[in-house]
Amino acid sequence: MKKDITFPSVKNVSIAIIPQNDDLKSPWSVYLLNTGEVTIKNVMVTSTGFGTQEGETQKTSTLRYSLEEIEPNEYKAVELIDPIVFHLNNEYWISYWINNQLFDKRYLFVPDSLNEQHFTEIPLMGDKGILHEWETYFTLNYMGLS
Repeated sequence: MKKDITFPSVKNVSIAIIPQNDDLKSPWSVYLLNTGEVTIKNVMVTSTGFGTQEGETQKTSTLRYSLEEIEPNEYKAVELIDPIVFHLNNEYWISYWINNQLFDKRYLFVPDSLNEQHFTEIPLMGDKGILHEWETYFTLNYMGLS
């Protein structure tokens, strides 16, 4: 039964999107960060963009990536994202295993949120970019701090 399935909460795994250089019109890099103390294994990432522009529905292809594992306090590149899709919702679904337990989480970058005014210091990387963590998203959007 569905009520018997446990859905553990995802912690210490986040997505960072960082410009490759000072030219913000060039493709940006998307990274998956493991800031926890446990290796995450068999990581699957899907990415897609969707939304509307001038009343017309738009959707990008769904891309899928596989990463064997990400060690504690490590990050790995996932893909490049072109600024021409920043007006869309950019969604990343992450699934991975820790000690025979499946974890799954959706990260959504809303339209026009990928811009310089939202830059923050990215942990583990020492770069500035956009960081998506549930705690940050919740605090900024639901507590009225954005």
